[in-house]
Amino acid sequence: MRGVARMVGIKDVAQRAGVSVGTVSNVINRPDAVADATRERVQAAIEELGYVRSESARQLRAGQSRIIALLVLDMANPFFVDLATGAERAARDAGLGVMLCNSAQDPDEEAEYLSLFAEQRVRGVLVTPADPEGGTLRAFARHGIPYVFVDRTAAGGDACSVSVDDVEGGALAARHLLDRGHRSIVYVGGPAHLPQIQDRCTGALAALADAGLPGDALVRVDTERLDVASGRDAGARLLGMSPRPTAVFCANDLLALGVLQTLFAAGVSVPGDIALVGYDDIEFAAAAAVPLTSVRQPARRMGRLAAELLMEETGDTAERHAHQRIVLRPELVVRASSMGPRRG
Repeated sequence: MRGVARMVGIKDVAQRAGVSVGTVSNVINRPDAVADATRERVQAAIEELGYVRSESARQLRAGQSRIIALLVLDMANPFFVDLATGAERAARDAGLGVMLCNSAQDPDEEAEYLSLFAEQRVRGVLVTPADPEGGTLRAFARHGIPYVFVDRTAAGGDACSVSVDDVEGGALAARHLLDRGHRSIVYVGGPAHLPQIQDRCTGALAALADAGLPGDALVRVDTERLDVASGRDAGARLLGMSPRPTAVFCANDLLALGVLQTLFAAGVSVPGDIALVGYDDIEFAAAAAVPLTSVRQPARRMGRLAAELLMEETGDTAERHAHQRIVLRPELVVRASSMGPRRG
């Protein structure tokens, strides 16, 4: 049986190139300090042997990792893909890598990943928390690894955060439907414990109150998850309502696309019979069978800003770092799904 191949080390490179280990180290870390001919000989040996620098050894010497972790609620949601893209680009510009993980909206999964991050001594963590009580992050904080909330506002002053004003976003969606003449709106939310879901509902209720309508003019339909399948289930519940609603605001676009599928299959016209608004403005929103009106979040910008705050907190200027709470503005993008005949 063939044995396991031995990993090529820096001593092997030095022996092949006929130089000292210190010279190989200089070629890798300070190439300008090595004569051209020697540097070329060492680089040729590195390529011939397939030598790869040990990041764990480098980390031990430097005392800091070059990896940041990003823990999101649902990587099946294109919103979080865009957020991760923004964070990854900022990290790459700084010579860092990103470890991307998915909590699946489960606090237990979140706790396990945070434990892994502590074991790996990552440089820092970007996190959209799944635990509404914050217990997992409080436990993680004792490791002294910085973290930044993304798509969530930090409750206190112990961490940075980058989020969107979801109360305003909910109000934008509801005001649009009210302006189209609707006087009763169904809000299809996700898990009720998520602050984003509550904030979007709060904004919608505020818009109804400003229009002189009672709170019960917003009918809430909660779902267990923020995905298309949950949206289809919510759509079936809408079809069973009497009277059937004329306007629906969904807490994210995946829910809205699921609702749209159910309504389309039942022969219900969108927007003729029911106007529909989503949230996030993912790429698929504009490409839906009926292009979806949605509240846009600048996901890539959120990811980039969060990564930049984390790198500032863990970089050379860390001693001067002050925690920041950045709140971005949402934008309503109007498309066909909500633009049926104006109601009286």
